[in-house]
Amino acid sequence: MNRFAVGCTLLTLLAAPSFAQTASISPNAIQPETTLSITSTGEVMRAPDIAYITAGVENEAKTAKEAMAANSRSMTAVMKALKTAGVAEKDIQTSNFSLNSRYDFVKDPKSNDGSGKQVLAGYIAANMVTAKITKLDSLGSTLDALVGAGSNTINDVRFALDNNKSARDEASRQAMQSAIQRANLYADAAGYKVARIVSINESFQTFEPRNKVMMVRTMAADAAPPMAPGELNFSANVTVLFELKK
Repeated sequence: MNRFAVGCTLLTLLAAPSFAQTASISPNAIQPETTLSITSTGEVMRAPDIAYITAGVENEAKTAKEAMAANSRSMTAVMKALKTAGVAEKDIQTSNFSLNSRYDFVKDPKSNDGSGKQVLAGYIAANMVTAKITKLDSLGSTLDALVGAGSNTINDVRFALDNNKSARDEASRQAMQSAIQRANLYADAAGYKVARIVSINESFQTFEPRNKVMMVRTMAADAAPPMAPGELNFSANVTVLFELKK
């Protein structure tokens, strides 16, 4: 599905900002040429073909060494589950690792004002990886396998295109075609013709659907969770400065 939006304005002597669907003509006291600035947006929708999931394990123990050892065992199982699910080793990357102490507040039994102190209760080791899923139909079963392997934190699922060049190019092409079309329309309405393009400035955005899973589970799921990939929005914005002539 393709769509575009356009905003237009004539550059004035004071370089006034452009507003959608507005135009003005003023004498050119400084610059010898008459210019027209067009800002146009091209949008392209594409179905994603890959996904990225961020998952891992948190382990708590009395000592830092015990927490690290438990986390190492758990993450070994999680990594094995990913590879068994068909995720290539090159598509698995550590995205976060931490070891933090945890404290409990212990109230002073002799105090009447609720005062007390923080007492070391243990240590929390956390390890997260981001995995690229190249077969979307296996995403749900891969998440299920992770939980079954001991992953107790799954906090992000992001959909994307493995190669988005054609989508980006199409959005840029639409934006430029729209800019040229509107430039000719406004020039004709003002009694001018488009002489040439003076400059082109482009910016680009990609809107990717994300699912914040925020799962903390200790048992394997009864069934693979359903996932809805939706569509990706690729948006190109161009600002084109045209020179006009009589």
